[in-house]
Parts: sequence; structure tokens; C-alpha cells
Amino acid sequence: MSWTDERVELLKKLWSDGLSASQIAGELGGITRNAVIGKVHRLGLSGRAKSASAGVPRPRKTRSSAHMLRIGRAAIRGNTALAHAYEIEVEAEPELIDNVIPIGQRRTILELTEQTCRWPVGDPGSDEFFFCGGNTLAGLPYCAYHARIAYQPVADRRRDRRAAR
Repeated sequence: MSWTDERVELLKKLWSDGLSASQIAGELGGITRNAVIGKVHRLGLSGRAKSASAGVPRPRKTRSSAHMLRIGRAAIRGNTALAHAYEIEVEAEPELIDNVIPIGQRRTILELTEQTCRWPVGDPGSDEFFFCGGNTLAGLPYCAYHARIAYQPVADRRRDRRAAR
């Protein structure tokens, strides 16, 4: 289907009358809603005329305070019947210490293999930039230290995200 001058004029008239793209496509026949939208954008037509009811905002309903009562949720999810009966000890995760990488272990990008840690250290634009080069864990691109940094459990990430807010 090609856009003839008559069809373009009819499109402009229907668009200014406030018809939707689907309605215009049905009126013109043989074209899709997306074709109408594309042509409207290519022609640079302005927004459609608004109906009288769309211009006037509806008044908001007043709500009584009785309906606004909120009941707080328990902080513990799941079956909470025995939640306070047992003390749950959470094993403290060992703190990460600064990983000092020996000079002999450091690698350039050309020296990396499947068995060397690919954790970047420093600014890639500087001369001191290097990769860790330690022994990787099976199936991972990083050594044990850097894998703990890169692959954090989902629960920990969510907790940290909530704490940051």
C-alpha cells in the first residue's frame, strides 16, 4: 500500500478530529495501526484534539480515615509460629582483607589463560594496571578471593541495597 495524496489528506483530517491510530487504520483500510503512527510521525503532525471530558480533571473522592488503617507486617517471612522459640546463630562471614598480589603472580592481558584469575586491578589507562593472575576456581574466571567479591549471594545483595537506601 502506498500513501497517495488523498489518503494523506484523509489521515491528517482524521488525526486532527481526534481518532486513534487504530480507528484511522480501519477507516483507511489496508494498513496497520503502526503504519498510521509512523506516517503521523514522519509528517510531524501535532497531538490530536482533546475531547471536552479529557480536559477537565475529575474531582477526587474523599477517603475516610477508617479505611486508611494499615497493619504492619512481621519482619520475618514464612511460618512465624516458632520464630521466637529458637535462637538462630548466623555464622559470621569472614571479612575480606586487602588482597596483596605478589609481583610474580601479576599478569598482563596477553598472559592470561584459563587457569589464571582475570580480576582487573587498577586503572586500565595507567602503566601499573594488571590482572590478579592467581589460580582460578573450577569453572570460574576468578581466584577464590575475587570470586567471593564477584559472586555474592542474592540475599546479601538485597540486604546491602536496602541498607544503602
